[in-house]
Parts: sequence; structure tokens; C-alpha cells
Amino acid sequence: MKKLFDFKHFKGDLFGGITAGIVALPLALAFGVSSGLGPSAGLYGAIFIGFFGALFGGTNTQISGPTAPMTAVSMVVIAGILATFEGNVEKALPAILTVFLLAGIMQVGLGLMGLGKYIKYIPYPVVSGFMTAIGVIILITQILPAIGYYPKEDQAYVEQFKPEAEEVILEHILLDEMEEGILVLEDFKETIERAEEITEDQISVESRTLAGKEASGVLGTIKVLPNALSNINWLELMLALGTIFIIYGFKRITKVIPSTLVALFVMSGIAVGFGLDYRPIEEIPSGLPIPRLEMFSDFSLASISPYIFTALTLALLGAIDSLLTSVVADNMTKTKHKPNKELIGQGIGNSIAALFGGIPGAGATIRTVVNINAGGKTRLSGMVAGLLLLLVLLALGPVASQIPAAVLAGILVTVGIGVMDYKGLKAIPYIPKSEVSIMLVVLILSSVWNLVYAVGIGLVISSLMFMKRIGDISAQRSDVKSLKEEAWEDEIGIPEGLKEQIFIKHLKGPLFFGSTSEFQALSKQIPDCATTVIIRLDRMQYMDQSGLYVMEEVLIDLVKEGKKVLFVDTLEQPKYMMERIDIIPDLIPKEQLFDNFNESMVWVKENVKE
Repeated sequence: MKKLFDFKHFKGDLFGGITAGIVALPLALAFGVSSGLGPSAGLYGAIFIGFFGALFGGTNTQISGPTAPMTAVSMVVIAGILATFEGNVEKALPAILTVFLLAGIMQVGLGLMGLGKYIKYIPYPVVSGFMTAIGVIILITQILPAIGYYPKEDQAYVEQFKPEAEEVILEHILLDEMEEGILVLEDFKETIERAEEITEDQISVESRTLAGKEASGVLGTIKVLPNALSNINWLELMLALGTIFIIYGFKRITKVIPSTLVALFVMSGIAVGFGLDYRPIEEIPSGLPIPRLEMFSDFSLASISPYIFTALTLALLGAIDSLLTSVVADNMTKTKHKPNKELIGQGIGNSIAALFGGIPGAGATIRTVVNINAGGKTRLSGMVAGLLLLLVLLALGPVASQIPAAVLAGILVTVGIGVMDYKGLKAIPYIPKSEVSIMLVVLILSSVWNLVYAVGIGLVISSLMFMKRIGDISAQRSDVKSLKEEAWEDEIGIPEGLKEQIFIKHLKGPLFFGSTSEFQALSKQIPDCATTVIIRLDRMQYMDQSGLYVMEEVLIDLVKEGKKVLFVDTLEQPKYMMERIDIIPDLIPKEQLFDNFNESMVWVKENVKE
């Protein structure tokens, strides 16, 4: 316990945690609003992930909470589940939080399985395209709230969805009748009677739900942009622009005080102080957060089963986000984080946040850097940041509810601009075209289609390209030549009479599914006069199942042709694989296995006639 809580740096941890908590406040509120669950969801996420991520995590100075990437994926989850619940947040919330809880549990599982060290193998073009897409999504989706346009409240726009709304409601009636065992064609009068009970309010609610769904995301925003630009609320726009101006301008004066917090206070103060007719954010409930136990009482596997893969994506994304921040913290503090422990801590934090209605998060780079620069040294700093936000919730919830929605939109615009991977974008003219294509595929698909599937497609394309590249390299390095054409240093000095009867296969890399086709050509390249084939395996470190079976096929062909095959210096993993399916000793007897080339040549001189 003494090691867990080192109070030697308490002053630095206290100041670092308070500073990081102050920086986190406006972002937590903004991410909550952006997610669709409201500012309180963002605040709950920052409190619980920040506190428990620090308590159980593996990076001493990490400050965790909602981040741009995690919020962007959460938006997809929330929008998808809301659509199945007709836009009713209260009805959809148990399913949404169950997905978030599942993502947290998966993160704990990743840590317990020791997978933290493998996160670093995700290709940079995929990460780069994804991060830039996050920036694009946040930027474009914040245009509407920044100019004060809300599609659900535009009556002319909502009216367009009235016929579709009536169709949806009628479908629900027909589904209800089917579940009740009513035959519609035989008792159509019942359907008519139920349809006559539909009220204008019901049609209006469904129309607004459909309008909101149509206007969501990047493509939805672009579709309604003409309507939005003809209905600009100039007050909301000025509040958003003022926020952006202060955030960028105040940094030029000083970086001691977070410019985001200054913008929040100044623009909110102006809006409230002058009694402006602005749109405030949703009300933040006062008092302690209450566990949302209805996610267990109203649990339905059918409602979350389509989102299992999405929960895994959230877990993996949170892991990447957190561990990248851990690396930044290591570089600044000259320490070394524990990746698997960090994943467990993040998973516990996300799980508890979900229980209380918070959105998921991860290690936040900017907040972690602020913590370190302000003196944070141990996990106490992250816990202090979480407790500070809890105090803000308890003491200032009603005050925070007066913050203008346009101010948070302005804050998110700067987040969107900042999260893009400019390093990757600037490198496009210089990096290989294959990597550029992966980056652009992930960027475009993430922006206009689906973040989850885009990352999956990017990983598949990257893996295929990598495997082809390794296969090409293996094929170039691995060759089949007689001793007359090529000889390694220890192959020099063989009697001339033996050289035409010996063929050597040099394997200079792994034998896996990407390089098997070249190896298959071996038996066809060996002339009839060769009676012995020496396969040198000292540089073949790895063999997969595809390589194993190709090796077996080639050896069967060679043995059928009456050729003797000698293995020289077989390494541990390939030897183990070949022993499992009896290549050794059925096709290659023990007496044809040699530790080095010289030993094999002793056998050749004794058994091969010149």
C-alpha cells in the first residue's frame, strides 16, 4: 500500500490533479453533449474513469476521461440504439449503457490476457486516417449547433418526414398484431380501429425522430446544411465564434491558465450577465450520481447483440488511446508504464462509469501533459482530478446548466481541429502509395459511413499488404540453386563429381502463407541428375500451418522421385511443427537431420556416389 500511495509528492499531485481537472471540465461537458446523452454523461465519465483509471491503472501520471475518438464511436453506438427505440433516450439508455459496460469488461479482459503489448502493432496509416476522421466528424457535426440550427425544431424540415412517420407507426401496429396472433387480412377492421387512435402528437414525435436521424452524422449535416444556412441564429454563431477566438487567442498571452476554461467562463458570463436569449445545455442533475440499475433489470440480449463488435472496437480504441498517452507520459517523466495493468484500470473505470450513466473514455494526452507540467507524479493526481469534478458536480451543477450550447460547440470545433493527424497528412506526398491508400480509405469510410467498419477494413487491407510485402521479400531472399551456380562460404570445396548431384535450398526467412507459392516451385526446379536435396533451415525462424503443409507436399514429391532430402540446422519452432505431423521422422528420418552443413557433407560423401 505504501508503494500504491506515495505521499512524498502530495503537493505536486494535488496541484497537478486540480489543474488537470479544470482543463477536463469544459471538455467533459462538451463531449457529453456531443455524444447525445447530455453534459452530465460526460461529467460522470470524467469523474469515474479519471478516479478509478488512476487508482487501478499502470501509468502513474495518466489523467483519463472522455476523449474525442471515444466520444465519436460512442455517438455511433448511441445513434444506432436510439433509432431502434424511436429516439426515446430513457428507453434506449439501458441498452446503451450495457454496451459501454461490456466495452469496459472487455478492456479488463484484454489486460488480464496480457494483450496490452500488442496494441503497438496497429499500423500507423490506420491510426492516422482514424484520428483525422474523428476531427472531420467533430468539425462538421458541430456546424449545426454552432449556428444555432436544430433539425428537430425546424417545422418545415420535420413536415417532410410526416408520410414516413405514418408508415413507421403503421408498421408498429402490424407488428403488434402479429405478436398478438391477429390475422390482419381476416380482421382488417381491428387494424383500422388502431390506426384511428393515432394522434397528431405521435406522428409529430416520430417525424422529429426521423428528421433527427436523417440529419445526424457527417452526411446528414451536409444534407441539411442549406436549410441551416438559411436559418442561422446569429447570437449562437457569435457565442461559438467568440469561444473559438478566445481559445486560440488566449494561448498567445499565457498557457498557465487553460484557454478552454477561460473561453467557457468569459462567453458564459457574457451570455448570462447580459441576459441574452441563448440556448443553454441540458440541465445537469444536482446531487450524487445514481447507479442505473435498469440496465440489469431491463436487460435484453437482442438489443445489444448487434453491438458486440462495436463494444470490442470501443475497448480496443480505448486501449490504443490510453497506451499512446502512456508512452507520452513515459517520455516526459522518464518512467515505464505497465500496459496490461493500464488496460485493467481503464476497463474498471469505464465499467463503473457505465453503471452511473457516463460515456466511455481513455487516457487523455493533453490532460496528462498538463498534470505532469503542473507537478503530478503519482496516481494521486488522477484521483484528485476525478474528485474535483465530483465537487463541481455537487456544488455547481445548477450553475453549469446555464452554459450556452454554442459555447460547447465552439470548444468542440477546436478539439476537432486539434485531434487531426497533421503529421500524417503532411507526409502523404512522401510515403508509399499503399500506405496513403489505407489512410484515405479509413479517413473517408470513417467520415461518411461507419467508424467501426472503417477501422476493421483498414486493418484487413494493412494486413494483406504487409503479408504480400513479407512474402515478396521472402521470395527474393529465398532461392534454389545448384552448388555450381552459388555457394555459401562453408559450401566451398565440395568435390566436382558431387556438385551436379546435390541441390541446395536456402530458406532465408519465415515460411508462411505469403511465401508458400515460391517454395512449391522447388520440386519443379531440381534437375533429374540431382539425387540429394539439402535444405538449409538455419535462417527460417518461423513456419505457420500453410507453410507446414506446403513443406509436406514438396517433401512427398521429392521422396516419390527417389531423392534424399537432408535438413540442416532446423530451428526449434519449425522442428516442433514438423514433428507434430510426422514430417520428422516419416519423410525426413533422424539420420537425415544435421546440426551444421559440414556434418551433412560427411553423410553426402558416404552415401552419394560421384
